[in-house]
Amino acid sequence: MSQTGGAAKSPQKPSPAHARTPSEFTEALRALRIRSGLTYRQLEDRAGAYADPLPASTIASTLGRSTLPRERFVQAFTRACGLDEAEVDAWLEARHRIATDMSAPAENEAAGARGTPVPVPGASVPARAPRWRRTAGLLGAACVVAAVLGLGSRFHDAPARGALPAMPVTGLRMPAVGSWARVHPARTPELCLTEGRDRTGRYRTAVAAQRPCDEAGLPQVYLEPVDENTVQIQWHHPKFGIGCLTVLPQGAARNLLEPRDDCADDNPAQQFRIESYGPRAPARFLIRPAGGDQCLSLRDQDTEEGTEIVQGRCSGAADQDFLIELIPPPHTVAAPGKTATSGRTTMHGAPARR
Repeated sequence: MSQTGGAAKSPQKPSPAHARTPSEFTEALRALRIRSGLTYRQLEDRAGAYADPLPASTIASTLGRSTLPRERFVQAFTRACGLDEAEVDAWLEARHRIATDMSAPAENEAAGARGTPVPVPGASVPARAPRWRRTAGLLGAACVVAAVLGLGSRFHDAPARGALPAMPVTGLRMPAVGSWARVHPARTPELCLTEGRDRTGRYRTAVAAQRPCDEAGLPQVYLEPVDENTVQIQWHHPKFGIGCLTVLPQGAARNLLEPRDDCADDNPAQQFRIESYGPRAPARFLIRPAGGDQCLSLRDQDTEEGTEIVQGRCSGAADQDFLIELIPPPHTVAAPGKTATSGRTTMHGAPARR
């Protein structure tokens, strides 16, 4: 998001100090990524230079959950976001505090059943064993080697974007870190934008279509803001991993939307502008691919189950009207490590058509 009126003041770094639950802690991690301005791929590269394996798919799936991330993830992720060792330590301490608070009730109950003394709230806690991060000298040497090999330049291949508003989409109460959601065509509100097939049979990999929202095996949808009123539509599939809906510009699948694993904040084919649809319908929206002046709609204005979602001329017709429902984090999301690490592929592993 562009800045005007002189140099913009850098937003304050998100802090885990006030996080009291796993979901609050994870929300703070999401805010840290938003502030960094780095894509999942760039974070993966930065973590690799510190000898911290951190696949982009793992980052996306972990930030999409409401459970407490593993300590190794917090260490690698915060370091990749550019925090120094003291700041990384503060995040790890906060994670340990939350984990301790979560385990205390069960431990106290078990201790009471055994007749052993229950710890008094506020009493000192024994020091933990040393963490893996204590090899700071070796990690510093790894950074020097990475810089010599030219990897360091990849840390800055995209400037950090400006901070998003607290509510980045007008008319939608979605936080700046994004939200799980269901997207319903307004003409068929009992159906959702989800995984389907090209009914003509000309394109055989998964495309976006309208189908029953609770059908087993379908992906969960996550909306991640990339600019004001602009989002990435991520699919977290329980079997095939994480993909971003991408508008296909040509070929047999022209104007259809396909999930691809090469999610990138700077790819206009994976960005969608969300616009309120009519003054009396604040929960209804037009969804416009950012790379042009068209709108998403139902193919041929069909209402039947399985109808594909396509981009086409913005006509104001009822089939271009969508309802967006923000929902809590699902119990299960895409398993990490399912997406490819290079190239352009669909979520189903078939080579993507260009």
